[in-house]
Amino acid sequence: MPQKFKIFLMNLKLQRTKILIITAVLALVMLAIWGMMSLESFYRNITLAQMPLQLIMVALNALIFVYMYMNLFKSSWGSSKKARVKTEQVNVKWSDVIGLDGAKTEAWEVVQLIKDRAKVKQIGGKIIKGLLMLGPPGCGKTYLAKAIATEAGIPFLSMAASEFVEMFVGVGASRVRQLFKKAQDLADGYGGCIVFIDELDAIGRNRTFSQFGGQETNSTQNQLLVQIDGLQEKEANVIVIGATNAPEDSLDPAMLRPGRFDRKLYIDKPNLDEREKTFEYYFSKVKYDKASIDIKRLARKAVYKTPADIENIVKESALIAARDNKEAVEFRHVSEAIERIDMGLKHRRNLVPKEKEQTAWHEAGHVVVLYLLHPTEDVFKASIIGRREALGVVHHSPREEWFTRSKESLLADIKTSLAGYVTEKIKFGTTSTGVESDFRNAMGIAHSMVWKWGMNSVGMVGDYTIYGTTGGRSSIDVFQLSESVKEKLNSDTQNILQKCLKDVEDLMKKEWKITEHIALELLKKEELEYDEIDAIFKDYGKLQTQA
Repeated sequence: MPQKFKIFLMNLKLQRTKILIITAVLALVMLAIWGMMSLESFYRNITLAQMPLQLIMVALNALIFVYMYMNLFKSSWGSSKKARVKTEQVNVKWSDVIGLDGAKTEAWEVVQLIKDRAKVKQIGGKIIKGLLMLGPPGCGKTYLAKAIATEAGIPFLSMAASEFVEMFVGVGASRVRQLFKKAQDLADGYGGCIVFIDELDAIGRNRTFSQFGGQETNSTQNQLLVQIDGLQEKEANVIVIGATNAPEDSLDPAMLRPGRFDRKLYIDKPNLDEREKTFEYYFSKVKYDKASIDIKRLARKAVYKTPADIENIVKESALIAARDNKEAVEFRHVSEAIERIDMGLKHRRNLVPKEKEQTAWHEAGHVVVLYLLHPTEDVFKASIIGRREALGVVHHSPREEWFTRSKESLLADIKTSLAGYVTEKIKFGTTSTGVESDFRNAMGIAHSMVWKWGMNSVGMVGDYTIYGTTGGRSSIDVFQLSESVKEKLNSDTQNILQKCLKDVEDLMKKEWKITEHIALELLKKEELEYDEIDAIFKDYGKLQTQA
């Protein structure tokens, strides 16, 4: 059957409702004319005279019905108005997907399978049914799905999983059937169709079998499973792409079995080279000062940033430059954009001189310990201008990607958190409530080191948090730990904190001149960039700690 004839038949199927309505209206008009012709002239004139009023009443009733339908009944009828998105309208080319080199390689294989579906069938293979994209938010899952549709050259239907879910049982299942019926019609005409379901976990989580709820989600998910790979009248080239930020094990096993979402694509945050390409791509869309902006350096500073984060940084930089009446984005605009996104907007508080001085010394202590003792982190900026609830902040960033944390790195985190407390105590002989968040962070890390990661000195190996004392599975599990075991673990947690405290005190006394220098600079300038901080330490002959 010729391709054009297939598309013609497909369009007839898609427009059959409109064709039936037009045919019915024409038939009724013809019957009305025939009926009017058969009446006597007197009755015909009366009927014609009443017709305008009747038309007005019909129109009014129709408007009232439509209003009630839109506002009261539409959500419970399970209608789905998703129209086909033409690939030329998607307009996301393969070259537009930046910062996902590994994922693009795997996704290209999927594109080739879609394009070569006839060849796959010829050798007895099975057309790919489902592709599941997993990864953190902002990494480009939806963007990559659009690029797959553009490259494959087939229709694209997109829907959020939450659009299927309603309070009435059966509504979601009805919408799933309508969506896949439309996809099958498009696949008949164009040889294939892509259905993209975003935030799949809204209907794809493990099913619950309870009389108290969950039936609607279960019903919707069951229908989706049947549509992807179940009892169908005919085999259609419908490829379902799902995207989720949820962990893979949170999805129902039936969704991940062969024949459904059996092909998985893991999309992670970009590495150094991918971040550099991403910065280059988004900076190409704005005017920027190439002399002051080092893209390679920015890529090194943007560890763990997603493509969406990088896009946001560049756009925010452009806004700051425009407010600053500059014709191009400069490095200081990028730096301020990163601060604003990561730490929040600046808001100056009217601090009394004593409190401002105490804040400066507190932050100076963090800077010294972070610079001299931390093996994996850099000082990005130090500030005594308030952000959110904090009076001051030391913003630091990792030098490179680490997917695990070493004991030395965790101890450095604790020491950095305690540095402000120690510095206040040495300088003023007292401390303030500004150490609250620092203590919370330090104790949380020390507790996890001892209770979860086996980094204790009492020789007790294992994750003791599973016994319920810190949010375990069952309250009964609490009794499985003896009081002596809890006492040993809690005591070792405090030993770690005390040891770190002693190391910080020794360092502060040894490097007090540098701490004083940084505190005075903060009081004078209020903010210090990395280059200024680095220059101070080099003036004293100090080198930064390396992993």
